Amino acid sequence: MKKESNAAALLPIVVFLIFYLGSGIYFEYIHPVEGGMGFYIMSAVVAFMFGLVVAFIQNRDLDFDEKIKICATSIGDENITTMLFIFLMAGAFSGVAQGAGGATSAANLLLSIIPADFAIVGLFVIACIVSMAMGTSCGTISVIVPVAMNVALGADLNLPLCVGAVIGGSMFGDNLSFISDTTIAATKTQGCKMKDKFRENFPIAFPAAIITIIILIVISIKNGGADVGQFDYNIWQALPYFGILVIALCGINVFIVLGAGIVSYFIVGIATGAATVAETFSSMGGGVSGMYETMIVTILVASMSGLIKENGGFESILQFIKRNFKGSRGGQAGVALLTSLMDVATANNTVAIVAAGPIAKDISKEFDITPQRTASIMDIFSCVWQGIIPYGAQLLIASGLAGISSLSIIPFLFYQFLLFISAILFIIFKK
Repeated sequence: MKKESNAAALLPIVVFLIFYLGSGIYFEYIHPVEGGMGFYIMSAVVAFMFGLVVAFIQNRDLDFDEKIKICATSIGDENITTMLFIFLMAGAFSGVAQGAGGATSAANLLLSIIPADFAIVGLFVIACIVSMAMGTSCGTISVIVPVAMNVALGADLNLPLCVGAVIGGSMFGDNLSFISDTTIAATKTQGCKMKDKFRENFPIAFPAAIITIIILIVISIKNGGADVGQFDYNIWQALPYFGILVIALCGINVFIVLGAGIVSYFIVGIATGAATVAETFSSMGGGVSGMYETMIVTILVASMSGLIKENGGFESILQFIKRNFKGSRGGQAGVALLTSLMDVATANNTVAIVAAGPIAKDISKEFDITPQRTASIMDIFSCVWQGIIPYGAQLLIASGLAGISSLSIIPFLFYQFLLFISAILFIIFKK
């Protein structure tokens, strides 16, 4: 039965944004904390808890037990359950791969192959590949930015430019990776296959990446020759990354892909002496632990979304979109706007997708948009803004590692700006 439109039901989202965005602004700009990362002082979990409390208080026509049942039904949705399991395995893979030295070896191997004169281009391409294999932009940035610093200092290159190239490549890979938490969240909230979302995504992201490479080549030619030195790598530690990337692109079930990755790096890490058995298990556990917040947020958002939908909040958003956007293109623009606003507000692309997902699904049904296209638009626009906002984890981590201001990197984020243009053109011209 269709719920009656009720804008007041959206109050839990407003409460979440007030606490999360408000605390971020306060600790980042008004009363900065030592070490920065003001937008990450208040956990998204805490902010969503406040929002969930408000959702429970609303709608007195339902008693507490009925509201609990709505939450349980939302959490028990097949897509939510699958998402949680994939998050667990993705965390385990990321942890065991980093513990085995896979990311560093893969990056150094590629940098050794690429001609020194095109080191900046190489940093972008390497970040693309490593991020697709790792499924995390933050993890890729953490690994590659120190490499970019060595390249910039050794070859007397512009450091913000080199760091910007790494961030751009990291966002490209994160956006397209089959094991990225944003891809998982986007496809599972919309109920589509990852390979179908990839097919929608690729024609948008690839042109932006190619133009970015061309721009970086032109800059490299203007800078003249460079001497980036030598980079050490272990071929055996690097190979599983490329193997995982290949089988993922073949469209094999993500659980098999992640399982193969975990087993491969468990064996490689021990065989190469990069880690002991105990250290390997510890790395795997650390990777899983790193996904806990994302999983809890998913559970809280599913609960809050269930109550908001029951109270007519989603219907009010849908009615707003219908009044202000027309046709399929208008619906796609509405999804893009919704996701963009959520990411700018939360500074977390996964949280933005999880929060916007249920509403976007209703919009896609109303405007006859395929699930894979909706998933693609959500992932792309969250990627664009997450890779640009100076208070997002990606720029904060990169600027912290490089010892530069996050604002100094923004002019060199060519890929993100080009991806935004490409996505807009896609919405306008692609039927």
